[in-house]
Amino acid sequence: MVREAIAGWEPPMPPTDLIFDDGEPLETNRHRNAMNVLINSINQAYSDRNDFFAGGNMFIYYSSAQARNRDFRGPDFFVVLNIDGSYPRQGWVVWEENGRYPDVIVELMSPSTAQIDTGAKKDLYEQVFRTRDYFVFNPFDPDSLQGWSLDAADRYQPLTPNEQGWLWSETLGLWLGTWSGTLYRETAVWLRFYNETGNLVPLPEEAAGQQGLQQGAMRQLLRLLTTRFGTVTPEVELLLQALDVNQLEDLVEVALSVDSLEQFASHLS
Repeated sequence: MVREAIAGWEPPMPPTDLIFDDGEPLETNRHRNAMNVLINSINQAYSDRNDFFAGGNMFIYYSSAQARNRDFRGPDFFVVLNIDGSYPRQGWVVWEENGRYPDVIVELMSPSTAQIDTGAKKDLYEQVFRTRDYFVFNPFDPDSLQGWSLDAADRYQPLTPNEQGWLWSETLGLWLGTWSGTLYRETAVWLRFYNETGNLVPLPEEAAGQQGLQQGAMRQLLRLLTTRFGTVTPEVELLLQALDVNQLEDLVEVALSVDSLEQFASHLS
């Protein structure tokens, strides 16, 4: 039966008095650092893009009832792609984002949250959010990484790890895997991103350090080439700029062994 429209009736508006901070910190300092590692890494990986948003420990509002009840605390880390990423958000409000939900979510588990993270939250992200890739990891358990990806029927299927134990996110075009080292003055096994060829995605501060090393190695090699062969052509300089520190250092021996700049350039192709 078709219901007649009621004169003067308008659909209820979404609430506007949204809370974006519940005052609850992450479980431990390592959980907080692990979240920051993921946010800073994805920002570095996508540094040439402005069509994404990455957030952590932020409320996601997806329905009026849920907003009124204050019954959901946001994921520890999430990414939304193909949106306007040119401005910051206090939280993610689905009805203000053209109905967009996170494309990738990572929950940083603890013994007290593991059952919810792999149960009720996983169901929510699969059935309501339709989040394409979902991962969980306990920062205190190096072997805890798990992941799922939506199949053609919009059901989560477990992701199979590679030989290193990493999980591939088709959505991000990146691997998620563990890395041992010291970050933020804490030595631990951290969840990090790796690119398609298996190289670690650096944090911004790591990238800055690598750039400094690369520039130093470049200057050293150019001085050697200039001393031996005179002026270095712009074409050779351009090829050298695309190389990393290790490749530049390997070329020092080449520069010492060849008889001309042309011979040296042949090793760059």
